[in-house]
Amino acid sequence: MSRPHPPRRPGPLARSLVLLTTAVAALAVALTGLIAWQTAADGAEQRERESLARQATGLSHLPGLSELVFDRAQELSGPNGVQLAVITPDGAVRGTATPAVDTASKAALLAGRPVSTDSVLGGQEVLLIGRPDVRGGAVVLTEPAAVVARNTDRIRRNTLLPLIAGMLGAALAGAVLARRIARPLGAAAAAAHRLAEGERGVPAPADGPREAAEIGRALVVLDTALARGEQQRHRFLLSVSHELRTPLTALQGYAEALADGMVEPDRLPEVGRTLAEETRRLDRFLEDLLALARLEAEDFRLDLATTDLAALTADAAAFWAEPCERAGVELRTERPPGTAPARTDAFRVRQLVDGLIRNALRAAPDGGTVVLAVRTTPAGGAELEVRDSGPGLDEDDLLVAFDSGALHERYRTTRPVGSGIGLAIAHRLTTRLGGTITARAHGPEGGAAFTVTLPPADQAPPSRR
Repeated sequence: MSRPHPPRRPGPLARSLVLLTTAVAALAVALTGLIAWQTAADGAEQRERESLARQATGLSHLPGLSELVFDRAQELSGPNGVQLAVITPDGAVRGTATPAVDTASKAALLAGRPVSTDSVLGGQEVLLIGRPDVRGGAVVLTEPAAVVARNTDRIRRNTLLPLIAGMLGAALAGAVLARRIARPLGAAAAAAHRLAEGERGVPAPADGPREAAEIGRALVVLDTALARGEQQRHRFLLSVSHELRTPLTALQGYAEALADGMVEPDRLPEVGRTLAEETRRLDRFLEDLLALARLEAEDFRLDLATTDLAALTADAAAFWAEPCERAGVELRTERPPGTAPARTDAFRVRQLVDGLIRNALRAAPDGGTVVLAVRTTPAGGAELEVRDSGPGLDEDDLLVAFDSGALHERYRTTRPVGSGIGLAIAHRLTTRLGGTITARAHGPEGGAAFTVTLPPADQAPPSRR
């Protein structure tokens, strides 16, 4: 049963995400502020120049402007300190802005070109805008540059608050995002720790971003696989205990009987044969366990060389002919007319074939058949197949055929079985050889069929020494 765990506080990932998003927001705000700071000055000056240009253009179309300048000049001065000057067609300049009109500006205006520049009036910098008059003269307006500076400051103050609000909003969004990402990841880490501690049935997070949900689903799959593996290991250990207990009980019983002198002299040969048979049974079982352990070792050795699988199967058939004859089982071989070359470890392949034939011989009934076949594949590899005429398997058996002890546990009371790890050894050995092994519930002879596919020479596994 899963034990409750208190929720974990946001860890370093959440803090890192908050800091990262805040730093990115700060950088974005800083860049935006820098651009806005400069844009505010340029924009304020541009707007003032455009306003002065519109006024100057309007004034240049008024009739009798000179009288207006001299009689009511004060009324033309705006609230921003705008000053005006009029240039007559003969080049005379009149008005309060006269000192700001330099020779270059006057020449450009008399030539009919508008002017937009900076100048000095009364000891202060001013914006100077001039527009040619319809009568051949020109109108000039000036405005203190301090007006532009005040407008710029106002714009900058108005921009500062949104920038700060944007930074705070980005930090808040970063905190929410960090929590959304870190919370399922933290829950996944907690679930992984609980799995590592041996707990099963641990709920995994299924919310959050897609990647976090994928981690949660992967943890569920891992949890299921771990539970299934532990169940299989438990069943295997029970099977091993049973297989060891039976011969050990027989050995102990006969040993005690011999020690107590309870065995008649005429039964001594029979007891000796029984003890020898039970000892051989234990030896075979322990040999299978050692073989499985060696296959799991990282330093498992492979001696790769070009091997004729057709010749290898012929040798295997010659070796198994007598055991099959004693068991009343026909052994047939199916081989290609030529050779079946493969780059593999001949000793390990023979070990694999012997294990599959031993398994098939045990399943085949008296008068039945065991078939050993070899053939090449279109991809350049080779296939070895062992079939029998026994009772075969069902579809559920195929799902666990190569799990240690699984079929042994199912059939040990209904049909002849071995140690329960022969097919697990075959599967692991095939994997070490770089191939695959598959099982069919019923082959042409009616019983189970096991097919080993070895890869082409250029895909053979590296040799380990």
